[in-house]
Amino acid sequence: AMLRELRRRWRSYRYRFVPWLALNFRRHRRTLRYVPESSQDKIIADEDVFETLLKTFKALFINDFSKQADILALLPEVKCQYLELLTVEQKRLKVNSCNRQGQRMFSPEEVLFNTLGFTVSRDRSSLVSAGTGVFVTKGFVPKGTVVSMYPGTVYRKHEPIFFQSLGNPFIFRCIDGVFIDGNDKGLSRSVYRSCSRRDQLGPFQMSDESWLTATLQNPLAVGQYVNNCSHEKTANVCYQEFDVPGHFPVELKQYLPNIVYSHDIESHLRCVVLVTLRDIKQGEELFSNYYTVVS
Repeated sequence: AMLRELRRRWRSYRYRFVPWLALNFRRHRRTLRYVPESSQDKIIADEDVFETLLKTFKALFINDFSKQADILALLPEVKCQYLELLTVEQKRLKVNSCNRQGQRMFSPEEVLFNTLGFTVSRDRSSLVSAGTGVFVTKGFVPKGTVVSMYPGTVYRKHEPIFFQSLGNPFIFRCIDGVFIDGNDKGLSRSVYRSCSRRDQLGPFQMSDESWLTATLQNPLAVGQYVNNCSHEKTANVCYQEFDVPGHFPVELKQYLPNIVYSHDIESHLRCVVLVTLRDIKQGEELFSNYYTVVS
């Protein structure tokens, strides 16, 4: 049993070791993705990523409208805009059953399906000994679609991540050396929560903590559980780095599953999304490349 556990950990952890990568480039070329330069490491345009997140987060916000009173009280112009959107959405969905606020509440997964036409969720992977994986549980995902996000604390090159990285298979390394720790347990969990609550401004939450729990507020925040592709299971999604622009609506930041480690950093928040490389049908598991090679 101990040997099996060690093998499982190594399969998840080995992709972070440069010697292993160097020795296995030729053998595992199908699990690598090559780009001419880091600036071209884009499957879709950043504007498309932004629009997808904006559309999804607005739908989640409208669904949670009755819980947003404190935020909307400070943003009267924004409140008027969302009231109009809420009226349109209720007509579109032909809502008949209402709660006490006159609005039916959908689950985040239902909101995702109503907005983008699919849902994704965590379940036992189809790969032997791979643990948890991510599946398209409902609907259809076209090629070139943002299908999930990689949550976690964002670290710059010089920031301390050593202790968090020990035995941690959820460290994602961006091309420019930025790290995202997507572990939802132990020290990583504590660090994320501490940073998230540090940055909260009154009723405005600057990030989403729900990905640390079983009940997700943002149903896209499952990307850290997407398994690496293999010779049998080729990649159908790819990681794409995305810097959240400064004009991102402050009321929607509560759905961003990332937070910076250092409070004094003024650069844009780094996010990583997973974009589909082909059409994906209901029931399929997502597989990606754990790393990209800049040739």
